[in-house]
Amino acid sequence: MGNDATDEKIELAKNHFGRLLKEQLERVKKMKTQQEWINYEDVNPIRIGVIGGDGIGPYICEHAKNILLFLLREEAEKKKVEFVDINGLTIENRAKQNKAIPDDVLKEIKKCHVILKGPTTTPKEGDPWPNIESANVAIRRELDLFANVRPVRIPEKNIDWVFFRENTEGAYILGSKGIDVDEDLSVDFKVITEQGAERIIRMAFEYAKKNKRKRVTVVTKANVIKSTDGRFLRVAAKIAEEYPSINWDSWFIDIMAAKLLDAERASQFEVIVLPNLYGDICTDEAAQIQGGVGTAGSANIGKCFAVFEPIHGSAPRMVEEGRAEYADPSSAIKAAAMLLEHIGYNEHSEKLSMALDICAEYEQKVRVTGRSSGATGKEYAAYIMETLKRPDLKEIWEGYQKTRNR
Repeated sequence: MGNDATDEKIELAKNHFGRLLKEQLERVKKMKTQQEWINYEDVNPIRIGVIGGDGIGPYICEHAKNILLFLLREEAEKKKVEFVDINGLTIENRAKQNKAIPDDVLKEIKKCHVILKGPTTTPKEGDPWPNIESANVAIRRELDLFANVRPVRIPEKNIDWVFFRENTEGAYILGSKGIDVDEDLSVDFKVITEQGAERIIRMAFEYAKKNKRKRVTVVTKANVIKSTDGRFLRVAAKIAEEYPSINWDSWFIDIMAAKLLDAERASQFEVIVLPNLYGDICTDEAAQIQGGVGTAGSANIGKCFAVFEPIHGSAPRMVEEGRAEYADPSSAIKAAAMLLEHIGYNEHSEKLSMALDICAEYEQKVRVTGRSSGATGKEYAAYIMETLKRPDLKEIWEGYQKTRNR
């Protein structure tokens, strides 16, 4: 009788795994027939969706949106860009509908070309919410946002990293589809495809080539996880042959995490490409080295859509304690600067990045502390907009860079 019960459990697990394999093979078919990259010069108007999300998300997104409106005022008046507020991607609504992305919200998202998004809450064990999938993971899959791009710059440490984290595969793509075989055994799944690895690795090499970077570093654990990470590394080696002017090397995730903290070694890294989970770990670590996860924005890029967001969470405690208005919007504003660059407004993006450096690190006339001892996010955004108006903005920034590099 015991053996019959065991065989039944194994059969159920096999059927479950079979369904997952079919889903992934269908995904491979779609990747093989992907369309070309969107050309924003041919898009009129460019629709910019704004999703507040959960916790402090609506607060910091509103400030970032106001700065975008400030910079793109003329373009908005000429109908070259259009802003769309998208509601409903809250944990309450997602829980009510028991969906990572409610259908009506997804429909509105797909009407936009780019999205400025606040952090969203992902339920975990012990939360009062159903165990629904991460909204971030679901959005990346639905829009095929395969590249998570996160820059980290620390001039005084000679650090200028750009991370290319694969967004739609690895341990996360099936993270909510593991199986409890019985009361003693749980199994999760990890997926790497030839096409998925190829497009993120090629994007990293193309970025290095375009921006005159000399080194691409590939991060895996291929010595232990031989099939999936092994494939990722093999694809990297094959693609690297097409870029003879770029040096490439490979590191295992554990030693890579250590070397990012090594002052002598860290400055040698330039472009870093990683599968999903490793990218999540290393980019958060890198942001902490830069000054904390609140200082970093990120881009999630696909051929047809792109989403820009902070890398930190929704900080529900700040809301519970009545401190949401004091949340630092810097990460959302940095995401907005990346959005501007992505849609072709490079000059606006550069000016915003300069203003952020001046306000956060140089002048510091207005400081955000996360509490009433500091400025509100609204006051800080106003400070940035006043700085953007200054005719000598570039000269101030260049002077600051000289002091940093002494």
